[in-house]
Amino acid sequence: MSLDISVIRRQFPFLKKLRDGKPVAYLDNAATTQKPENVLHRLQEFYAEQNSNINRGMHPLAEEATLAYEEARKKVASFIGAAHPSDIIFTRNATESINLVARSYGDTLRKGSGITLSVLEHHSNVIPWLQLNERKDIAIEWIELQEDGRLDLSSLSTILKKKKTKLIAVTGLSNVLGIRTPLQDMIALAHEAGAKVLIDAAQLIAHESIDVQTLDVDFLAFSGHKIYGPTGVGVLYGKQSLLESMPPFLGGGDMIESVDRDGFKSAELPRKFEAGTPSIADAIGLGAAIDWMQSIGIDAMHVHTKNLFSYARKKLSTTKKLTILGPQSDEGLLGCVSFTVDGIHPHDLTEILGRKGICLRAGHHCTQPLHKFLGITASTRLSVAVYNTEEEIDRCIEGIEAACRLFCKR
Repeated sequence: MSLDISVIRRQFPFLKKLRDGKPVAYLDNAATTQKPENVLHRLQEFYAEQNSNINRGMHPLAEEATLAYEEARKKVASFIGAAHPSDIIFTRNATESINLVARSYGDTLRKGSGITLSVLEHHSNVIPWLQLNERKDIAIEWIELQEDGRLDLSSLSTILKKKKTKLIAVTGLSNVLGIRTPLQDMIALAHEAGAKVLIDAAQLIAHESIDVQTLDVDFLAFSGHKIYGPTGVGVLYGKQSLLESMPPFLGGGDMIESVDRDGFKSAELPRKFEAGTPSIADAIGLGAAIDWMQSIGIDAMHVHTKNLFSYARKKLSTTKKLTILGPQSDEGLLGCVSFTVDGIHPHDLTEILGRKGICLRAGHHCTQPLHKFLGITASTRLSVAVYNTEEEIDRCIEGIEAACRLFCKR
């Protein structure tokens, strides 16, 4: 199934925006994606016609809002292949999902237990574990990288032989190098050693279909805004037995079954981890985003973004003064490519391109350990989505070349 990208682009109001008479070339999709009309309309519809708090309300509007919220949960469960909707916890974002596991699952760990991370990780999958270490004095181990930035699985095997690791928390797709990590191999190694696995799927979820049961992963986290949904809603998937064994993350309304002066009894899943009024509209909007992706054809979307990503890397690789970070081969890479240009700081390059309506991202991308491994402090990142085109990539390359003619050392 081939996609008509011009038809898809017309469904995104943001893409009608002009800069210097040209449409904005939005190539910063690893940070967040634009939203199709059906998501925007669904948000407006909820607030205009269904706005009510969920759970316990006896009036029809509350029941309608609750039904819509729970339907969104079912859509998410189906989208990632979860066995039960109650395996899905709505959070604010992937960051909060990881923090939930670090706090609640972390509270079940003893002093000296091991948490294993990789050098590829976003800070959202580093800081919560460092905070856990401060609270409980656990041991944090690091999966080292090969020279090209891919994970060194022999490093993981060495760590697991120590028999301390209780959880491996690892990205599914690097938000800098675009490296798709060998999840099935890591999960098999972890389970053989008696360890659990959390996947930070914030990037992977946009570029590859995920089935949590096939992977046999224990926890999986992602954000709605990375897959054409609203900001303000994230997802934590957890195996039911694990979620049931964990204490609540936050306390308040809706997460209890009963309360008295001496204590409380937690509610059943998933409410146990959803204290207070959730971001109801945003969860419903995420459901609408999933509907939209399925109507377009998720596999076809992934083929398009993979082809566009390969096109971008090919064009960048032939640009003078430009160095692509990470592997030189496209094999096992998806979504985003980061680079440096000799003679231009990434911040300056991104600002110059931005003035031309070309949106990239510059900085350390919340991956300081990785950038230290690479021997740099910052990079420029290009990342694609289903609405992007080869023409936009070409505009970006032309902008880089123009900037280089002005600033690069000859």
